Amino acid sequence: MKHKIKTVAVYCGHEFGLNPAFARDAVTTGELIARNGLNMVFGGSNAGLMGLVSDSALNNGGHVIGITTEHVMAKQEPIHKHVDVKVVPGVNERKQRMFELSDAFIIMPGGVGTLNEVTDILTMQQIGETKKPIFFLNTARFWAPLHDLIIDMMNNKFIETLDTYNVTIANSPHELMDYILNYRA
Repeated sequence: MKHKIKTVAVYCGHEFGLNPAFARDAVTTGELIARNGLNMVFGGSNAGLMGLVSDSALNNGGHVIGITTEHVMAKQEPIHKHVDVKVVPGVNERKQRMFELSDAFIIMPGGVGTLNEVTDILTMQQIGETKKPIFFLNTARFWAPLHDLIIDMMNNKFIETLDTYNVTIANSPHELMDYILNYRA
């Protein structure tokens, strides 16, 4: 049975990173999200890749919701002024709210926060709390070391099988969108 994904959470860095391909793919991803009629949920920042992907979705007619915390706004990131941004008490509530609003997750290049968000969802998949799909945008092979680590975990019997996880890896925004639009539950 085909499952139509309507809303995607996008996890990515509040920095740009060093490779210009990260910014290019963030812009293209935001455009494709909007042009394909998907809603987007993200961390609420107007900085780095988060700002690029959200601006691109907005500029192409997309509906974008931001979820942030007062602490994050005060310490790290300017809030996105053109997005409906919800402020929640803490980072765990932020992740939970983004999870609740989304049918699937796009994981773009990012830092420790992005890694934390994806490992939470992988853990939820492992213990059976969710089957919501995760789509990695592997720009410039950014996520290859994580993939290798997960394979090593499996080879060392910390993970029994990769079948537990609902993960797809795409090497371009167009490939990513093709996977999302053709996703089957």
